[in-house]
Amino acid sequence: MTLEVNQLTGGYSSIPVLKAETFDVQDGELVSLIGLNGAGKSTTINHVIGLMTPFSGTIKLNGLRIEDDVQRYKQQIAYVPEMPVLYSELTLREHVDATIMAYNLDHLVAWDRANRLLKLFRLENKLDWFPANFSKGMRQKVMIVCAFMTDAKLLVIDEPFLGLDPLAVDDLLNLIEEKKAAGVSVLMSTHVLDTAEKHCDRFVLINDGQVNYEGTMEQIKEHYQDLGDSLTDIYLSLARAQARPNQDAEGD
Repeated sequence: MTLEVNQLTGGYSSIPVLKAETFDVQDGELVSLIGLNGAGKSTTINHVIGLMTPFSGTIKLNGLRIEDDVQRYKQQIAYVPEMPVLYSELTLREHVDATIMAYNLDHLVAWDRANRLLKLFRLENKLDWFPANFSKGMRQKVMIVCAFMTDAKLLVIDEPFLGLDPLAVDDLLNLIEEKKAAGVSVLMSTHVLDTAEKHCDRFVLINDGQVNYEGTMEQIKEHYQDLGDSLTDIYLSLARAQARPNQDAEGD
């Protein structure tokens, strides 16, 4: 088992955003976090990648907690954020080299991987470009290249399809399948529900910082059998029901 989140409670102040979340991501599995804006998906991800410290509960990667060994814990993770984070003073080539150093990768092997990915995303002739020269989609592709060239056991991907053209989306999905076949686990947050339904192995439905339900698409359909036959239908029905109490409270 790669990722174990057990009774995770945490947030940005003394008031918890996450409330006793429990879920896991098995080896070679793609699990998607599904929920409204503000449901706690990004906060969950920030705890998993070590940017936030839980109030209580545990997060383990292959049995290792971040407090046991910060470097070993973080080297097991590669992260693709919703908004690309690049160093303005580094070229694309230097971003690849920085990734190699950060993950202690073999230089020749890592550059072989990087070159394949750069060619796939049509960036091979832009190695000396700086981030200021890239579009949002191109910056996103740089983040994908740097994450997928590593030996990370867990890929964490936050809203990966935003800003990508259809060809790049298809290329990314194929890369995820390759990683899964190699035993890598993938935790993804996305609002692109049609794509998620086709490609994800399991789903974690989150509302107000709590896990409403976790399971395969078949299990979700059975559990919410009165709400629809697709992830989109079920999600919209749940979202409307979750939003209604807030609207009623505002009316009061």
